[in-house]
This record gives sequence, C-alpha cells and structure tokens, in this order.
Amino acid sequence: MTRTKRFTFIAAAALVAVVLMVRAPAPAAVPNAPGKAKSLAVEAVRPAQVSWPFAVSASGPLAAWQEATISAETGGLRISALHVDVGTRVKRGQLLAELASETVRTDVRKAEAAVASARARLREAQSDVRRGNAVRASGALSGQQIEQYEITEQTAAAALKSAEADLESVRIRLGQTRIVAVDDGVIASRSATLGAVVASGAQLFTLVRDERIEWRAELDAVQLAQLRIGNEVEVGLPGGVTVKGRVRQLAPTLDQKTRVAIAYVELPKGAGARAGAYASGSIALGQRPAIVLPSSAITLRDGRSYVFEIDAGRQTVIQHEVRTGRTRADQVEILSGIKPGTPVVRSGGAFLNDGDAVRLGAEKESA
Repeated sequence: MTRTKRFTFIAAAALVAVVLMVRAPAPAAVPNAPGKAKSLAVEAVRPAQVSWPFAVSASGPLAAWQEATISAETGGLRISALHVDVGTRVKRGQLLAELASETVRTDVRKAEAAVASARARLREAQSDVRRGNAVRASGALSGQQIEQYEITEQTAAAALKSAEADLESVRIRLGQTRIVAVDDGVIASRSATLGAVVASGAQLFTLVRDERIEWRAELDAVQLAQLRIGNEVEVGLPGGVTVKGRVRQLAPTLDQKTRVAIAYVELPKGAGARAGAYASGSIALGQRPAIVLPSSAITLRDGRSYVFEIDAGRQTVIQHEVRTGRTRADQVEILSGIKPGTPVVRSGGAFLNDGDAVRLGAEKESA
C-alpha cells in the first residue's frame, strides 16, 4: 500500500469513530439512594372500662309447659262422635268426644230399679219394727221376734245403701262416656278414631295446658351455676321473631350421659312458639365491667386479633395480639393483650406492621 492510500484509510476510520460517538445515547443517570419511607397519619384511641350487660348464650327445644293426657276412663264402648281435632282451642269441661252410651243407660235403669226395690224392703222392715214396738208391752210378740224385725230393718237399710252405691257407680260410668277437656288449652294430638272401640285407659287426646310453650335451654355446669330463677331471657324463634321470657325453674341435676342441665324459660302466650322446634337465646346475668375498643381498632390476621400501640416518643407502632369477647354496636370487648388507657391506632391497622413509623393525629374516646 502506498503512503497516500494508507493515510486515506486512517482518515476514514477516524471519521467513522467520531460519527458513532455522536450518535451513541447518553448513559442513564444513576438513581439516588432510596430515602426513608413516608409515615402513615393515624388517630389514637384508648381502651376504656365500661359496664356492659352480660349474658349466657344457649340453645334448646321449645316444649309445652305442661301436657295433659285425656284418656277413656271406661272401656268396651265405641266412639260415637268426635267434636275437636288437632289445633282446636278448648275450655275446661268442653266436650271433646262421646262414647256409645245405650248399654250404660240400660244399666242405669236397672240400678234405679234395684234402689226402688231396696227402699220398699226397708219400708216393710221399718213397719214390722213399729208394730213390734207397739205390742212389746202386751206380750203379743216375743222379744226374739221383735229383735228379728230390728235385724231385718238394719239389713234392708244396708241393702239400700249398696243399691244406691251401685246406681251412683253406673251413673259415673255414664258420665265417662262424655270425654271432656280437663283444662283450658289447645289439642296437640288426637288418637281417637270414630267408630273405634276403646279400652279403659286408652289415650284419646293430648292437650297443651293453657297454650303455654316454654324454652328449655341446655346448659353446662358452669353456665348453670351463673343462673338464677327470674333471669330475663331473649329467645330467637324460628322465623326471625325474638321474644322475651323469664327463667321459671332450673334443673337440680345434670344429665349423667350428656352432662347438660335444663333451664326452663317461660315464654309469653301468643308469641308464635311451637312445641318441637329448636331455638337459641341469651339469658341476661346483669351488668359486668368490660374493657372496650372500637371494632375499627381490631385487625384480623390469620385468624387472630391485633391492635397497634402508639409509641409517641419514637412515633412508631407496637403490634399486640389481643383476645376479644362480647360485641355491642361498634364496640368490642378486650379480654387480654392491652391495658386500659394505652393509646392504640383507631383505624387503618391493615396497612401497618410492627415497628412502622406513624404521624399522630387527633385522639378520640373509645366509647
């Protein structure tokens, strides 16, 4: 290569290098080192101690306060008429059913005839005694004969009483052919069938006395020990209706198998409760102290409850796990984990972690 050509080649290469340097992008600016994260503005609230109603929650069946079984008191007779059915409201003494009474009425007439015959024999014996006493002094009748008249009179009097008792018994049986209500209430079940021949003692109807239904709350030993007769109760009936009642009786023992005791709760008449249904309710036990916080101050994570205490000096938060209890309106009872008067974050705990920086705003009361 000649000297001239070598010079030309070097000059061209230098020109290309300059062009590439001009077109190359400027290097990206190096970002600044990350600064401190901004703190979250929060409001403080302090747990307060208040007096809250305390109640025991329970569930149990609804049942009749008392059931009356109405049975046939006489047997061997046919049911000739039925006057009520299930759900019928009845009064004491109201006619529910009738048994065929023709045979019994015949027995009544026979017993009446036996009484009339016994009275006639007694009058005859009394007449003999009067005649004997009239001639006693004359000696027309022996003393033995007069004594016999007196014995016959006594026997006739006893026979009359027996006949009268038989008549009363048959009349009672005739009355038993009318099946009547033993008390006010509502018919809960009917096993009587028209035309059936009943046996003595056969159950015909079941009556819910006075239409009273009660709630039988099932309790454990600890709950039972807290209750007293007269405690006020709220019961949620099927259908969403809530009624109020009172504890009328507490079971003296627990069931040996289930370890459950029963609290008998009287419910108001006409409340719509139906025997056989299942209900839940709460039994009021008076007022008890409680440490409370707004529900917004409680943060739920992994099935646990937390609050964030505010460290005003360091302007950071400290996470505490708490155990909660009763809930009322937007307030939650704190059973453990934080002391009354400790400032905690009122809301926004879901955006915080233990040790996060915060800016403290206005402080509000918890209740």
